[in-house]
Amino acid sequence: MFPVELRGTRAQTLMWAHENEVEPAALQQLRNIAGLEWVYGVRVMPDVHLGKGATVGSVIAMKDAVAPAAVGVDIGCGMEAVRTSLTASHLPDNLHALRSRIEAAVPVGFSAHADPVNVQRLESEMYGQKAAGTTLRSGWERFWKSFSSLDSGVQALESKAQRQMGSLGSGNHFSEICLDSEQRVWILLHSGSRNIGKELAERHMAVARNLAHNQELPDRDLAVFLSGTPEMDAYRRDLTWAQEYAARNRAVMLALVCEAVRDEFAGRDVRFDEPTSCHHNYVSEETIDGMPMLVTRKGAVRAGAGQLALIPGSMGTRSYVVRGRGNPASFQSASHGAGRRMSRNAAKKQFTVADLIEQTEGVESRKDAGVIDEIPAAYKDIDQVINAQRDLVDIVTTLRQVLCVKG
Repeated sequence: MFPVELRGTRAQTLMWAHENEVEPAALQQLRNIAGLEWVYGVRVMPDVHLGKGATVGSVIAMKDAVAPAAVGVDIGCGMEAVRTSLTASHLPDNLHALRSRIEAAVPVGFSAHADPVNVQRLESEMYGQKAAGTTLRSGWERFWKSFSSLDSGVQALESKAQRQMGSLGSGNHFSEICLDSEQRVWILLHSGSRNIGKELAERHMAVARNLAHNQELPDRDLAVFLSGTPEMDAYRRDLTWAQEYAARNRAVMLALVCEAVRDEFAGRDVRFDEPTSCHHNYVSEETIDGMPMLVTRKGAVRAGAGQLALIPGSMGTRSYVVRGRGNPASFQSASHGAGRRMSRNAAKKQFTVADLIEQTEGVESRKDAGVIDEIPAAYKDIDQVINAQRDLVDIVTTLRQVLCVKG
């Protein structure tokens, strides 16, 4: 059944969704992207929906060029998960105390830690075993020393970036406790590069919009940088740093949540497997049809043969650990989640707190007006999204949320 080809595009655009299932504005956005002279091909995941400049759920292969909007402002946003030695039988009937402990350990929303997280303490106290967090300190000093090489406009933000390391953010970011089909307890996280990633992305997008070769674009938010230019070099430098920040942010946050879980079950030897981690807003250098390309994934994960990835649902639904099948038709990619089926504003207008309570029954979570825009009904059906990409990934584990922390 899939993929299907999107009609009316310059570069080949293959979709793991039917045109009538995608909002017209998103289809036009895809056609605008595919019309760029530097684009070799576009691949569209089943969680596709309208984004700023570039569509969420898109994979774009470009020759000697990259569009910052095809990455987005949350550079390096992605997922992290780890299986614990706990089982459902170890969990209390009421998980509110555990949620409170996690919320105390990991700042949410616009918040940050009062002081930078002491990763040396986390590593030495938490992970004498081979488990999540064993490489927290690896390259730590080198990473922070490189902050001075970033765009001059963000130099005053280093302290904030340090204090936001190991924090969740808001929107669709979350920290969850889940159960798999064998009733094993998992920790699942979704976060990115926080304010520093947003600041870097917006500064480079502004530069790109003013470049001469971008003046005739149908959408100036699709402005690109060209290889061999100082603007491209500066963007790639800051992008690479922000992607690393996002990965480190999730690793620190995971260690903090693991510590909270271990403290909640004091007296029990709680252990953690090796974590699985993946970006879903990023750029990588890859070979497509034998040619070197810059591939941007915005709301998409790499699904190379045998490669593990994480595809979350929404509050109150399921999430999946998957293994990539390396399908070249999708540029070895898969979806990053369920994908929104309505905007945040539309969700707030349509649903009530009572609806949220009903749709998140059985999940220990916030159930107030502040997270109505994250209600499960605002998202596509995760099972339909997974079924649409059976040629892209195999399901390894299905996770069911029992606790969800939102910003």
